[in-house]
Amino acid sequence: MATVPHASNASYAPSRMLRFLSRAKTPSSAIPSAEARAGFRKAQRLAYECVQAIASEVREGMTERQIAKKLGDWLGDHGAHLFLHTPLCWIGSHSRFDGYNERHGEYLPSDRVLGADDIFILDVSPAVDGYIGDIGYTTSLKPQPALDDAMRFLLTLREEIPTLFSNERTAEAIWARIHRTIVSAGYDNCHALYPMRVLGHRVYRVPAWLERASLPRAPFGFLGANWFSTQATLKFLQHGFVGELLTPSHSGTLEGLWAIEPHIGGRGFGAKFEELLIVENGRAHWLDDEVPHVTRVRV
Repeated sequence: MATVPHASNASYAPSRMLRFLSRAKTPSSAIPSAEARAGFRKAQRLAYECVQAIASEVREGMTERQIAKKLGDWLGDHGAHLFLHTPLCWIGSHSRFDGYNERHGEYLPSDRVLGADDIFILDVSPAVDGYIGDIGYTTSLKPQPALDDAMRFLLTLREEIPTLFSNERTAEAIWARIHRTIVSAGYDNCHALYPMRVLGHRVYRVPAWLERASLPRAPFGFLGANWFSTQATLKFLQHGFVGELLTPSHSGTLEGLWAIEPHIGGRGFGAKFEELLIVENGRAHWLDDEVPHVTRVRV
């Protein structure tokens, strides 16, 4: 569907060093308790409430920065002042990362203006009672058949992902299988252009004392950006960082809680979802099926 070859579809080679580092054992593989699942579910649902509320307020002519600010203001008004990353908005071709070189500023909201026919992505990661939820939501100002087709594909992929985690032995195999599925369907693999080709990452509960701490924004932050909260950055570093990212080079355990975010590119736009997946005892399931990208477009 892309008009020019997309860098995301190039061949890749897993890093031996990252494979080695990702094998370190950390507390991340612990299966979340019933209480923790309820906490993460609450955070995820608040995130979806946010993007749906703001999507209904977005108008032609707004910029990515203005929309991202509205997302942050809404979360703050609803008591979520801590986050994994600052709210993100990507409009039109920006949402498919054309020409990106993995410079972190490229991923930040810009002065790009929303047109009447643009498809756009909203991505927020609020913490509720310390539990971090991280979601992505793709929408448009008016019905777009290309977006409906993309979301139907993504929802079919969503149905397959738990089986992949149950049947495939390694993150590399899961990543490669999803990559082939995306490219075979005629889309570009946009998450291949994320830093370190991240398909997903772990999420945590931030301790109450750390959540309440009045810390400045991380000066360099996670992966060199300054748009991750200091609290979230500290949690990633505490858990070893490399093993917390689902990349082709990850060779550690897959058990635990993950935010999974397949991101595809169509003609002039990108589309994604992101939600929480639990992997336990070699089997996987989504934390919550009451999510709007499932109910909005039926496969």
